Amino acid sequence: MNPTRDDRRRFLARALGSAGSLFLASCDRLSQTEWFPKVLGAGESASRAVAHAVTSRRSMAQEFSEADRSPMFRSNGTAEPDSDAYRQLAQNAFADYRLVVDGLVDAPASLSLAELRALQSRTQITRHDCVEGWSAIAKWKGVRLAALLESVRPKPGARFVVFYCADPMADDGTDLYYESIDLEDAFHPQTILAYEMNDAALPIANGAPIRLRVERQLGYKHAKYIMRMELVESFARIGGGKGGYWEDQGYQWFAGI
Repeated sequence: MNPTRDDRRRFLARALGSAGSLFLASCDRLSQTEWFPKVLGAGESASRAVAHAVTSRRSMAQEFSEADRSPMFRSNGTAEPDSDAYRQLAQNAFADYRLVVDGLVDAPASLSLAELRALQSRTQITRHDCVEGWSAIAKWKGVRLAALLESVRPKPGARFVVFYCADPMADDGTDLYYESIDLEDAFHPQTILAYEMNDAALPIANGAPIRLRVERQLGYKHAKYIMRMELVESFARIGGGKGGYWEDQGYQWFAGI
């Protein structure tokens, strides 16, 4: 029997979960050398090229029925950002929240939740596959990322969308959790900034006020607590230069099947 795309996706999630700790133990030492980052960079470019060659921008992740929804959807990663600014927003039900969109765009924006809800939305029931080895199905509603990007008009040099989150990754709060996708995935019809989960406002534990849903990739790409989006040409000056917090630790940038 030939493995399906879902079978391959689950296998990759289990494989990454089991191998991650072994790989990362040696990755810290190797990353200090001059040659190993170059090898990783070459491998990443190759994997990205293969991914684009074997998958279509128009291919869709499987969607499910209401009856398929899981009774519980776990909170992966941070359950609440350790940030006074975030806590103040949450206390006011995110009435003062603004999503900043800048970088290589012609029309930078700062959007409230009401303004995001006014843009074209999409509702979908999809499965979240976590690198830790668990899966769950939930119903999501949010603004189509394509509609948001069309409103800010990306410049010709823009290649990636970087999402900066409310999670501080350093004691002084200067380094924020971040993740990224390319414009191909950003304009995919199933890629949304979700503000509802299972017909209710997105819970804090699951990423309120908005989180990314990029349904053809594994869970660690689905950034939560998004505060800012930046369109960039490369990751050279962002974080560790690999395109995301976990990618800077050695995970693959492209986590799709």
